[in-house]
Amino acid sequence: MQLFEVGVEDEGQRADVVLARLLGSSRAEAQRLLEGGHALVNGKAARHSLRPKLGDTFAVELPEVITAELAAEQIPLDVRYEDEHLMVINKPRGMVVHPSAGHSGGTLVNAVLAHASDLSGIGGEERPGIVHRLDKDTSGLLVVAKSDAAHKGLQEQIQAHTAERIYTAVVWGSPTFAEATVDAPIGRNPQDRKKMAVITDRRQRSREAVTHLSVLERLGPFTVLQAKLTTGRTHQIRVHCQYAKFPVVADPLYGGVRRLDAPQISSSLRDSVHKVIDALGGQALHAGRLSFTHPVSGERIEIEAEPDAPLTALLEVLRKAFGSVA
Repeated sequence: MQLFEVGVEDEGQRADVVLARLLGSSRAEAQRLLEGGHALVNGKAARHSLRPKLGDTFAVELPEVITAELAAEQIPLDVRYEDEHLMVINKPRGMVVHPSAGHSGGTLVNAVLAHASDLSGIGGEERPGIVHRLDKDTSGLLVVAKSDAAHKGLQEQIQAHTAERIYTAVVWGSPTFAEATVDAPIGRNPQDRKKMAVITDRRQRSREAVTHLSVLERLGPFTVLQAKLTTGRTHQIRVHCQYAKFPVVADPLYGGVRRLDAPQISSSLRDSVHKVIDALGGQALHAGRLSFTHPVSGERIEIEAEPDAPLTALLEVLRKAFGSVA
């Protein structure tokens, strides 16, 4: 058990900010400790948004690191950048990021362990090097830390919104806006705990979520959006697009599984559109651009990855069927 007293320099700061400074950890790690009951304020559990007062005491019991038996697997990786500190991987659609119930192998982590053996752990649980995640059926760029220092530096950038993550999404509908910001808190869907939702009831738990949307291309009853994350909540873009009434195409959780009603095109073209949508194997969402400051060298790193073959095929068919309007 470690005891810390809140000093003048920390008075009025959020509990997660104070705890992160006291432990020399990231805010995300401090939040996990508070939410898991491993860090108490004046002997009581506290939310990370609490603002402790001068003289208050933090009692911290760091959880034992659980070393999961993760097997290195020789799975090909599309590595777009790598040095001794980190690597950027273009994750394929259909790959789970880290092992979990029902996915004990074949994950990105299993593949990374075979590629680089000395990786950082996080949060008392073995998720080697994982700084942020992508959904199983979302393709695109993901950064993996190869040291604790790199891990901490990258996470701090994500927390401070200085790491830029930009996605391409094909959605149903034609927004009236050219650009829009969705600022709507996200939490567990109270009717279905496997899903997330925009939570407007302040009595229910939620977290700030901000997504910046801009129209890249209009394709008849479809639109190609650029989505830039400020925060990084679970399923954030998918939830916010549904909330804005433009669900991501082929998204099974958030209203994206539909059939096209477009009498202005031939039945053969309509069948072609349905065929490429069905062949996507997941929502039409791709993390195509990642930008961050290298946590060791200070160099600004910017990586881009083109959409995968199924998403490219969808875009080509939609352009043929409806034409493209910028």
